[in-house]
Amino acid sequence: MAAASNGAPLVVFDFDKTIVDCDSDNWVVDALGATRRFDELLRHLPWNHAIDAMMGELHSEGKTAEDIRGSLRRAPLSPHVVAAIKTAYALGYVRAARLRLRCPLAPSLPCEFSLDPPQILLFFRCELRILSDANAFFVDTILAHHGLADYFSGTDTNPAHVDAAGRLRIRPYHEFGAAAHGHGCALPTCPPNMCKGKVMERILLQEEAAAAAAAASAKSRRRRAVVYLGDGRGDYCPSLKLRGGDYVMPRAGHPLCDLIAASPPAAAVRGWAGFEDLARVLLGIVDGEIARAAAEEGAGAGVVVVVPARQEALMPQAVRVPN
Repeated sequence: MAAASNGAPLVVFDFDKTIVDCDSDNWVVDALGATRRFDELLRHLPWNHAIDAMMGELHSEGKTAEDIRGSLRRAPLSPHVVAAIKTAYALGYVRAARLRLRCPLAPSLPCEFSLDPPQILLFFRCELRILSDANAFFVDTILAHHGLADYFSGTDTNPAHVDAAGRLRIRPYHEFGAAAHGHGCALPTCPPNMCKGKVMERILLQEEAAAAAAAASAKSRRRRAVVYLGDGRGDYCPSLKLRGGDYVMPRAGHPLCDLIAASPPAAAVRGWAGFEDLARVLLGIVDGEIARAAAEEGAGAGVVVVVPARQEALMPQAVRVPN
C-alpha cells in the first residue's frame, strides 16, 4: 500500500511581478484612468494608505467593485506560471520495481523481489502559499479568474473588503501610525504596512513544529524545504529568514536580485529571468526535493526505487531517485 510523505517542499509565492506580470495596484489605477491622481496621493501618503484613498476617489466617481474586478481579470498572467502552479501542486508519486528485504539474522544476504508491474509506494504534494504586499481583493479576484484559488493553502496579504456602500477598503497587514506600533522590523527594505520577514518567521516556526511532531511519531526525518519566489525590495527580509536547505528564487533584473547579490541569505539562490524560466527552475527544485525525500523514505522502508515517476499536470519531468 502506498504511503504518504511530506518530503515535497512548501512553496511561497510573492504575487505582483511573480505570479502576475505587473504591479496589481498600478494596473488597476492605470486601467481606470487614475494614474496622475494616484501619483499625487503618493506624494503625501504611504503606498498602502494611498491605494486605499484612491479606491475611495474612484468610488465617489461611480466606479464599482465590479469595475475593479473587470480590470484585474485583464492583468497579465503567463500560462507558464499557471502550469508551474498546477504541476507543483499535482499529486506526485514514486514507483518501485524492486523490493529489497533484509533479514536481521543474515543482513549480508538481502532478499530482492521484482514487482511487475511496478508499484506506487510514496505520494508527494507541494503545499503552495502566497505572501504578498498587494491586497486580498486583488489577489483573490485574479486567482479566481484563472481557476487557481484552490491550489493555495493560504494567503498573507493586506486585508481588503467591499463595505456596505460598495467602496473597496484596503488596510495594512501590520497597522502603523500614531495608534499602532507597526511591525517593528528595522530593515529599510520593508514597507511600514508589511514585514514579510515577520510572516516568514511564523511560517518557519509552524514548519519546525510540524517536523518535530512528525519526528516524534517516526513519520519524517527532517523539516521540508521552503522555496520563496519574489522580485522586490520587500522580498529581501523573508529571504533572509530562510535557512540552509531552503531556496530563494529572485527574479533577474529586479531589486531582490541586486540585494541578494550584495548580501546573500543562507538559503540556496536559484534565479529566474522569465516565466518559462520560473517554471523550469521551480519544478527542478521540487523534483530534486521529492527525489531526496523518496530516497530517504525508501532507505528507511527497505525499498529500492528504480523506476521513479511523478504524476504532473501539464509539464512532465522525470524524478530521478538514486538506488
